[in-house]
Amino acid sequence: MRVSKKIKIEHALPVKVALLQWSRRFKEVVWFDSNEHHNSYSKFDAVLAVDAFTAIQTDAHGAFGKLQEYQETTADWIFGYLSYDLKNDVEDLQSSNFDGLKFPELFFFQPKKIFFLKGNELELHYLGMVDDEMEEDLEELLQKGDFQKDFFSAERSPVKLQPRIPREEYLQKVEKLLHHIQRGDIYEANFCQEFFAEDAEIDAFETFSALNDISHPPFATFLRNYGHYLLSATPERYLQKQGRTIISQPIKGTAGRIHSDPEKDRKLARDLEQDPKERSENVMIVDLVRNDLSKTAKKGSVEVAELCKVYSFQQVHQMISTVKAELEENIPPVEVLRTTFPMGSMTGAPKVSAMKIIEELEETKRGLYSGAVGYFDPHGDFDFNVVIRSILYNAEKRYVSASVGGAITAGSIPQKEYEECLVKAAALKQVLEEH
Repeated sequence: MRVSKKIKIEHALPVKVALLQWSRRFKEVVWFDSNEHHNSYSKFDAVLAVDAFTAIQTDAHGAFGKLQEYQETTADWIFGYLSYDLKNDVEDLQSSNFDGLKFPELFFFQPKKIFFLKGNELELHYLGMVDDEMEEDLEELLQKGDFQKDFFSAERSPVKLQPRIPREEYLQKVEKLLHHIQRGDIYEANFCQEFFAEDAEIDAFETFSALNDISHPPFATFLRNYGHYLLSATPERYLQKQGRTIISQPIKGTAGRIHSDPEKDRKLARDLEQDPKERSENVMIVDLVRNDLSKTAKKGSVEVAELCKVYSFQQVHQMISTVKAELEENIPPVEVLRTTFPMGSMTGAPKVSAMKIIEELEETKRGLYSGAVGYFDPHGDFDFNVVIRSILYNAEKRYVSASVGGAITAGSIPQKEYEECLVKAAALKQVLEEH
């Protein structure tokens, strides 16, 4: 049983800072921040979940079955992630590339304490065993002026990322993908490369705050599972369930921004919206998502609510589509995830063929990158993002990883694909090199 309490607040920003700073003391943390990107599918402005009462972590073997049992048995709020390599539980696939991060392939926990921020209201949900700590926690959180006292740590050496795949080798690999496309093996593949640093130390909380400050994405995520950290500035929703409605919002199509010249910046957005290559990429993935959703949807209920609309974020313009469906009766929530995982925008089409080919050509196990982070509520509704534009950090191994990727189609030019990767990696590199 949970005990809840609502309080009014004057300003959200200092409370957000206080919540994230306060969460430093816990070994299990999930923080979501919408950065005031309001859309019709948002439920909260920010959420903090801390301190596991129960938890599950496992490798890919039987992972979705174990998650379903955990979600149904717990019947409570649970927060966590699905790594990309759970593809091996869904299809006859494997992941044998280098893994410097060594994260569990699935992790969820039932938090003792949850905070929901919406407008000028802060709502607390504490398990009964800790509800006597609610007033003390609130008093500490709302001591305005003490929030940032020890938030920023001592100076650290800049972290310089290096590519796992040299530029010339990347270009050759894209040529191989184009050959597969010309042969008809696939229509599209999301090809990723890792930038990494070894023997590196970062302050994960400080680095996340810096990344969020320069990116302001709608699905910003900080996750900690002991020494494993995710610092994410993702703009992409994977899947949301509200009652019987399922919503997916794939992103395909990216252009950089020119803040110094608003007219040129607007032209970049218009050009992206009209670019036939970018639109064809997006439409291919929309078709894939429609097919995935149809596996658990009522017949005839899958619809494209929005096609190829360009949205502008701090670093880039993105082309986003929205696909909706009505869930068939008696489908377990986890089954909706299992039948659509991994996200089509991070694989390609046809999905299984694309996943086999990119496994051969990529040099790094994706792990949590291009997986999903999210939550289930006590009624089985859920919301998950796609893990892109993210820094992953194993504190014990002192290993930092930031992967980026792009869609390769018949119209792809290898050099331009490489340049798009650099655009996507720019904010991640900037944050690590300056902090």
